[in-house]
Amino acid sequence: MGGCSAPNCSNSTTIGKQLFRFPKDPVRMRKWLINCRRDFVPTPCSRLCQDHFEESQFEEIARSPAGGRKLKPNAIPTLFNVPDPPSPITTPVALPVKHEAEKDLNVGDHGYARRQPRLDPEEEERQRAEEERPCSLCQHYKSQLEQQQQHTARLQREAKEMKKRLHKLSKMEKGLQMFLYEDQIRALTLAKRSRRAVWSHDTVLTARKIRCAVGVKGYEFLRELGYPLPSYRTLCNRLEPKMMMTTSMQEDFAELGLGIITACNSPEGNGTSDEGLIGIMT
Repeated sequence: MGGCSAPNCSNSTTIGKQLFRFPKDPVRMRKWLINCRRDFVPTPCSRLCQDHFEESQFEEIARSPAGGRKLKPNAIPTLFNVPDPPSPITTPVALPVKHEAEKDLNVGDHGYARRQPRLDPEEEERQRAEEERPCSLCQHYKSQLEQQQQHTARLQREAKEMKKRLHKLSKMEKGLQMFLYEDQIRALTLAKRSRRAVWSHDTVLTARKIRCAVGVKGYEFLRELGYPLPSYRTLCNRLEPKMMMTTSMQEDFAELGLGIITACNSPEGNGTSDEGLIGIMT
C-alpha cells in the first residue's frame, strides 16, 4: 500500500500510521483537496494519514474492522506542513443540557451506557444468597453423574478381572493341549459321565493304550478321578466288533477250533444271563 498523499509527508502503514481514503462525496473531497494544497484528482489508492486530522475528528469509542481509529462522518483534515496551512476547526460541539437526575445516571450521551440504579444492601445480600444457593436440579444431576462414574469404575474393574481370567484359561488350555485332544478338553466342561461326549478316533486309541497299561480297574479309577476318557463299554464298541452268542454257541466255536473267544465284560455291571457281550476272536 502507498503512503500519504499530502505534501511534505512520507508517512505510511509501515511505520504504524493509519491511512484514510478520500471521501466519495464531491463537496467533502473538494475540502480535503483545498486543505492539503494539492490540485489533483484522487484515485482509489489516494490516502491521507492520521497526522493531518485533529483529535476532535475521530470517534471516541468506535473502531474500524481492523482495530484502528475511525473518522467521524464529516471529518475534515486541517493539519498540513505547507506555507499557508488551513485554519483549525475550533467550532465547539454543543452538548445537550441534561437534568440533574439524568446526569447521575448517564455516561456520555449514549443510551446503552446508562447505569443501573443501586440497590439497598439488604436486596444485594438477598440476590447474592440466591446466586450462591445450590440448584436442586443441579444437585440431582450431580448425584446421577457420581453414580454413573462409580458404575463405570466398577465395570472397568470387572473387565480387568475378566481379562486376567481369560489369560489364565488360555494358558491352561495350551497346557492341556500338550497331552489331551480337543474332544477330551471339551469333555472336561460336560457333566460327569455325560453321554453327550463325542470321542475322536485318536482319543479312543489312546484310551485303549491306557487300558492295556493299567488294566480295567486302573482305567476305571482314572475315569472316577475325572480324567477325560470314554467309558469301558464305549471303548469296546468302538474297537472290537461284537456278536451276541449263548454259552452253547461259545462251546461249539471252541470245538471247531476257530479260536479262543473271550467275553468283553464291562465293570459297570455283571449280568447273570447266559447271553453275554462277546469280544473278538484272537
